[in-house]
Amino acid sequence: MSAGESSAITSIHAARLAVAALAAGGVRDVVVAPGSRSAPLAYALAEAESAGVLILHVRIDERAAGFTALGLALGSERPAAVLTTSGTAVGELMPAVMEANHAAVPLVVLSADRPGELRGTGANQTTNQVNLYGTHVRCALDVPAGVDPTPHVARALADARGSAHPAGPVQVNLGFRDPLVPDLEAEVTPAVRDHPARGVTSASRGDFGRGRESTTTATANAPAGTRTVVVAGHGAGELASVFAQHLGLPLLAEPSSNARFGPSAIAPYRLLLDHFGGAIERVVVFGRPTLSRPVTALLARTDIERALYAPEPVAWFDAGRRPERLIESLDGLLEFAGHGADGWLEEWRSAGAAAEAAIHNLLAAETAINGLQVADAVWEHTSGNLVLGSSNPIRDVDLMAATDWHPLEVYANRGLAGIDGTISTATGIGLAAGIPTRLLVGDLTFLHDAGGLLIGTGEQQPDLQIVVLNDSGGGIFGLLEHGAPATLERYAPAVERLFGTPHMANLSALAGAYGVGRSLVATIDELDAALASPIQGRSVIEVKADRGALRGLHGRVRATVLESL
Repeated sequence: MSAGESSAITSIHAARLAVAALAAGGVRDVVVAPGSRSAPLAYALAEAESAGVLILHVRIDERAAGFTALGLALGSERPAAVLTTSGTAVGELMPAVMEANHAAVPLVVLSADRPGELRGTGANQTTNQVNLYGTHVRCALDVPAGVDPTPHVARALADARGSAHPAGPVQVNLGFRDPLVPDLEAEVTPAVRDHPARGVTSASRGDFGRGRESTTTATANAPAGTRTVVVAGHGAGELASVFAQHLGLPLLAEPSSNARFGPSAIAPYRLLLDHFGGAIERVVVFGRPTLSRPVTALLARTDIERALYAPEPVAWFDAGRRPERLIESLDGLLEFAGHGADGWLEEWRSAGAAAEAAIHNLLAAETAINGLQVADAVWEHTSGNLVLGSSNPIRDVDLMAATDWHPLEVYANRGLAGIDGTISTATGIGLAAGIPTRLLVGDLTFLHDAGGLLIGTGEQQPDLQIVVLNDSGGGIFGLLEHGAPATLERYAPAVERLFGTPHMANLSALAGAYGVGRSLVATIDELDAALASPIQGRSVIEVKADRGALRGLHGRVRATVLESL
């Protein structure tokens, strides 16, 4: 745990203290963009709005949210705040912050962040967002997880009003540690200014290393037969598949690893980790794994040996901030991993085949089209390049993508795993490669970068087909703790509004306004037919789905896989 951090104040309690300080400082309007790491503040703000303390404004696009807050501050002549989750969301506010700087507008940026122990480790959606805005803010305050944010918020509001400088924007960067949702066993209580009782033991910092081999205590010489698994994260490349196949090891490959093929690849691996987890002895990591909580939990275990293949420096983690032993040579990696124990790969393959069959049988009986079916169809029909949007689409593909077929190349914005700019990214990929490109996104990702559909007259256009799973909001949050029945029992309206962010946008009309061809499909057969046509020019295929049924579907998938084992 970083210096100054404490587990004495929970994230929810700290968020309530921050909201109380905002209200005490005269803030009446807060614009919220949905996100997971910012959830404690979202819940606290919802409680404050219910109590009539302030007014919330929800926007799905952080750029729009930033300028909305700026306008609220201009119109009310008092500070207004904007809340974002971590990662690229914080960067999306830069244009509004710059405008507020030069116009002397008191804009308060509340940027949620990971706790100190996760910074610089390559943790998903984590970057150095402290002082991100440089000279454009009057102050940038970093509030560690577990610390009372009251004095920091008060200081920021004073600077925003111009106590020591011209009025202008400020940043309060708030670290939050799990859990990110309220304690459902406790009653909602008003925020208080005093700290909880002292003497609470701080959580362990973990075994993050400071050197290339400081975190592995056992010898690197693996026995002849080991129960090792190979994890292929984003950007791992074909080498991960060849390595796993050569040693007879199970391969757990994310879609954008471009290693998800070959006899070692296990498609529904994330649903099998509970079944096989206790038997795993070693893990070899290629690339950057970010998609799966089961894989994250596997890599956090200290009772198994872990190695990360790092032949050259990378940008996604800082030196000494990964728990795995870093190995630079393939010879060293081969020695570490060892050949698979007798029957080890066969056990995984047998379980994987049974799980795949169970999932497909379950989906065949579903009457309404869903994201898993769409992911399966998109993967199967893509022979050119495939771009996957963040949030649910890439995770659906991660569960469904067959290992006996692979698109030409799979891309995804996993640097910070944001949903912003995805259409523009796919456009650039299509133009650069000159290869028909297919993009799979959710409706919020599509709406977030709808401006990316605009290509000027006479400009080169890609052969780009955009498949949009439209469930009228943010489906991924329903699969997280925010969608749990106990959470919804108390916070259902707030969860739907602040995380589901429902909308009635006409995606077909929007595409048409940009001169892009569009079609609407309602069944998997219609989708198969649409995907079978050649990709020529730009087009949008919209697939309507029911977000409310998503958590139940994934629950049935887990249950049927467990039964198959």
